[in-house]
Amino acid sequence: MNLQSTDFELFQLPVQFAQPRELLDARWKELQREAHPDKFAAQGAAAQRLAMQWSVRINEAYQRLKDPLQRAAYLCEMHGAAIRAETNTAMPPAFLVQQMQWREALEDASTQAQLEQIAEETTAAENAQLALIEQSLDVDKDFVKAAREVRSLMFIQRFGSEVENRIDQLAS
Repeated sequence: MNLQSTDFELFQLPVQFAQPRELLDARWKELQREAHPDKFAAQGAAAQRLAMQWSVRINEAYQRLKDPLQRAAYLCEMHGAAIRAETNTAMPPAFLVQQMQWREALEDASTQAQLEQIAEETTAAENAQLALIEQSLDVDKDFVKAAREVRSLMFIQRFGSEVENRIDQLAS
């Protein structure tokens, strides 16, 4: 193992967006067993520190790979297409219209059923966006397009969190 390996190399996975969660989880457990600091207790403090570094590196990679948004952003950046969500807020006009419609619907929603309908639409949009990202990354190998799609997904997820917060507020 090499601390400089990519997350995909570390987990011995193909460099692609689509990843079976079961395989990722199993590989994480295997790597954690191999690098657990307690396993190196008899080898002294230096070996335990190195094992701790490995454990941290494995956990960071696992967190990045198991989250579709983080995995997509990581793949884009690996291929020179930085997300730059803070500075690049350009979105397709149709997506901007959808954002405005969602915002208006959220402002107007006053019942649990209305909020749940918005939540369902948001979940469907998130799933569709993930499919677009997978197509862009794994099939088209268009990392610039995928970066745009990732920025859209970031908005959808943020909006979904706002909807869930409103549902929670209404329930309490």
